Amino acid sequence: MTPNTPTGAGAPAGRPAATPGSAHSARTTTAITHISTLVTNDPSLGEGPLGLIQDAALVIDGDRIAWVGVTSKAPATDSHLDAAGQAVIPGFVDSHSHLVFAGDRTAEFSARMSGRPYTAGGIRTTVAATRAASDEQLEANLLRYLREAARQGTTTLETKSGYGLTPHDEARALRVAAAHTEETTFLGAHIVAPEFADDPAGYVDLVTGPMLDACAPYARWVDVFCEKGAFDRDQAHAILSAGKARGLTPRVHANQLTYGPGVQLAVELDAASADHCTHLTDADVDALASGDTVATLLPGAEFSTRAKWPDARRLLDAGATVALSTDCNPGSSFTSSMPFCIALAVRDMGMTPDEAVWAATAGGARALRRDDVGYLRPGSRADLALLDAPSPVHLAYRPGVPLVTAVWRGGQRV
Repeated sequence: MTPNTPTGAGAPAGRPAATPGSAHSARTTTAITHISTLVTNDPSLGEGPLGLIQDAALVIDGDRIAWVGVTSKAPATDSHLDAAGQAVIPGFVDSHSHLVFAGDRTAEFSARMSGRPYTAGGIRTTVAATRAASDEQLEANLLRYLREAARQGTTTLETKSGYGLTPHDEARALRVAAAHTEETTFLGAHIVAPEFADDPAGYVDLVTGPMLDACAPYARWVDVFCEKGAFDRDQAHAILSAGKARGLTPRVHANQLTYGPGVQLAVELDAASADHCTHLTDADVDALASGDTVATLLPGAEFSTRAKWPDARRLLDAGATVALSTDCNPGSSFTSSMPFCIALAVRDMGMTPDEAVWAATAGGARALRRDDVGYLRPGSRADLALLDAPSPVHLAYRPGVPLVTAVWRGGQRV
């Protein structure tokens, strides 16, 4: 077997081999065969960085991938699905969203499209509506957008608080989110709460004290909007350091609206990701290329605000790891469509179609510091999407077309 001509692969070292259809397991095994192009994201299994296998098959055993290879060598399974020449990709990993909110900012969008630039101030509109909403309303809204994302191939989704800005409202946002995704982020430092407009230092004390105490049990990550009009470097450092002390891993809204300290701070604190990365100096690019912090690019925000596009080509050529995400939120990027973001990244950010697909799957997994999602290889979680297209290039080639025809999450069709 060679990397470019795989005949199949079993469980990796350190994980018990799964034997499709074996008597010792009550789990149902399913084979998907005659896949035109299978994206594994594992170069050891197939061609190129995406680990592409042609006329491929895969086997799902319980919630895991048990085998991948060419259709002619697929093992027997309990059930079978013929992909009939459609492509299969890992489920999208959307590593940056803001889905626990209430209200609508249509008026703001309309005004912005008439010439008013985006600023962080619009967040206050959503804060007021979110505080007024019930838990049930917030959860119903969250579920609506989770289902919407799933229909478009997203199987792992991170989401943040940040529209409550009180200990009670931030904690309830995270409690609602944690019931539906394991990737939850405490973003009490989205903006300074309106009540603290004249006392930002007092708000930082609240965020790093009572608010963090209330939110830490429901969060995996801590984030801060390090930007002019939000939080400066010292404030952001204090907030992220406090989160780290409580066991939360940092992420940073960095360098979206202006050149600033966000990227350097993210790398300094070993943040999992620096998100936006629109305005970067050479030193910022070098820092991202030399560290483990992922540059997460959010083209939906630039599309919706008519802002400068992030330069993905510059980051990739420097050796930085790049992820793509939707930044789904009611103000600056109200899209849950990862395929749309792939198309934007290819057309306007200098990415090749293959690079964009990797960034939206394995790149997002890297931004969440996971290796069980974003890949289709033995041992990975069985999260995948079937495309009404012969190759994943069509995600950029046919923008706006609903190509995802079926989705599996944890081995279950959804």
